[in-house]
Amino acid sequence: MSMNTREQIRSRDQISIDIKQPDEELLISIRNEMERISSSHSISKVKDNLRRTKPEAYIPDIVSIGPYHHKRPDLIIDESDKWRYMHALLNRKPNLEASLNDCVTALSEVDHRARSCYADYHSNSSDRHEFLKMMLVDGCFIIELLLKYSVRSLRRRNDRIFSTPGMLFDLRCDLILLENQIPLFVLQRLFQVIPIPKQCQFSFPDLAFRFFKNMIPGDPKLNREKFNQEAHHLLDIMCHCLLPTIPRVPKPKQPKPLPSATELRQSGIRIKRGKSENILDIKFSKGILEIPIILVHQYTESLFRNLLALEQCATDTMQTHFITSYVIFVKMLLKTRKDVELFHKREILINYDAKTDKEVDKLFDALCKEVEMEVRDFYFDGVCEQVNEYTGKSWELWRKRPNFGRFRSYRMRLVFVISMVALLLAIVGSSFSILSFFLHRSVKS
Repeated sequence: MSMNTREQIRSRDQISIDIKQPDEELLISIRNEMERISSSHSISKVKDNLRRTKPEAYIPDIVSIGPYHHKRPDLIIDESDKWRYMHALLNRKPNLEASLNDCVTALSEVDHRARSCYADYHSNSSDRHEFLKMMLVDGCFIIELLLKYSVRSLRRRNDRIFSTPGMLFDLRCDLILLENQIPLFVLQRLFQVIPIPKQCQFSFPDLAFRFFKNMIPGDPKLNREKFNQEAHHLLDIMCHCLLPTIPRVPKPKQPKPLPSATELRQSGIRIKRGKSENILDIKFSKGILEIPIILVHQYTESLFRNLLALEQCATDTMQTHFITSYVIFVKMLLKTRKDVELFHKREILINYDAKTDKEVDKLFDALCKEVEMEVRDFYFDGVCEQVNEYTGKSWELWRKRPNFGRFRSYRMRLVFVISMVALLLAIVGSSFSILSFFLHRSVKS
């Protein structure tokens, strides 16, 4: 084959491909829509039905984070305090302007996604610069707070957050409020670009866990691992820490509520402290209901109220209400003060908050007062069915025992014999009294 023929064949085989660049506006639109759907309203306002019982449980006292309570004048830590914390964080490198520029650039990349996280917060309510500024100041304040908590050498003598008794407790309570959150990805993105002090050897999950670990029930080692998982915000991380670690009992066709703890004990059910440190790992087997330890401390009410609010505001219709189910399950068992005393004796309930048994009973009653009718997919309905079936079978077996009727007749006979003996003794005693009376008269005469 000649050279010319080869070139002709090669030229016919070549295909001209015109590769066009995708429309940039289209790409941005698609990306924004994905971010909006994935982050949609992950930081919602608390529902009105939850506010009726105790509205102050959802409102910050110390500091505002995010847009819902931004610049409230009655807060102890105001905007100037947060700006000072941000300055301390970003000024640890010689070039403050460069650090600030890195932070603003990083937040600009996630601006649209961050806005999508808030319900009832529209872009026209505040311009883009104001929103970014709020995310920057609040995010830097939280990171600097976590750094100063874990690295004592970073604290200043006149820092009232660490020098005022009780301030850290109140601050923790504010930072777990549902309406007082900023997206976790904002904090993570800022942590990637801020100047980390040489004294700090911790990652962001390490710092967050060290600050909040005393609030979270369960095994600290397992909880620490949960802080590495994806989450919407800090409160959402704590919710992940409480999720069950054992398989769920299959759902029954017709779920029924449980009797109280004392009623279960009377029916032959043993209630004991479970070995698992995860509070949702409740299980029933061979007549034994195992319930992990319930710690009641100064953070319990605030944490559970906001976890319940988080679940009630979830937009995912497939999501199981784990915490709501748990609170309702415990309330079914703790109907009276005797039930609370039984949990104390079994070392299931440990009270670190100096509350009386009556106050503990009221606590769970108040927690589930507004959510009982709104539980989505009650998680413990399978366990309830197991317990109820066992209770019914144990009573039926006892009632149908061959000696059951004979036992009743024996008891009646025993009562009859005892009554007759008592009557006979009374007659004999009276006879001796009369006889001694006449003998005494005869001797005198």
